[in-house]
Amino acid sequence: MTDWTETELSALRRAYASGTTRVSYDGKSVDYGSAEDLLARIRTIERAIAGTTRPMPIAGLAGYSRGDR
Repeated sequence: MTDWTETELSALRRAYASGTTRVSYDGKSVDYGSAEDLLARIRTIERAIAGTTRPMPIAGLAGYSRGDR
């Protein structure tokens, strides 16, 4: 789905802020499995509205070698 609206995004944000996983907007209702699922949907829609579809970067640990092995 690529035609998300600000109305849907606002409803998702309100639900996340209130601690519920059931979202209703424009006569539709959706139950998300967890708060993490709901937050993932929010991030997906934010990226789509902003015009980026690439995933957000994930921080990791850097490795190094002193070269004496």
